[in-house]
Amino acid sequence: MHDATFLAFSTFPDAETARRIARELVNGKLVACANILPQVESIYRWQGKLEQSTEVLVLFKLRQARYSEFEAKLKELHPYDVPEIVAVPIATGSRDYLDWIAQSCS
Repeated sequence: MHDATFLAFSTFPDAETARRIARELVNGKLVACANILPQVESIYRWQGKLEQSTEVLVLFKLRQARYSEFEAKLKELHPYDVPEIVAVPIATGSRDYLDWIAQSCS
């Protein structure tokens, strides 16, 4: 049995930035797959002001063992001062798919 699999979320200012960073993370084998959802509306407080913006959401699938490297690389590439990087363990799923993620991130 291999280590746990994570689903990580991050938002980006536009699709071009999301694609560029997703390609680099997949190419570097830090993530197996990145799903780009083209438009989400975000409402948040930043520097004391209520903000609202349209962003692109990316879902990354990766191995727990690569999470620290993934987070460091994403922070390095990301244009935001404080990028959203949230990861949750995948409790269960298709064994074949989870095995594919593990093999893709080795």
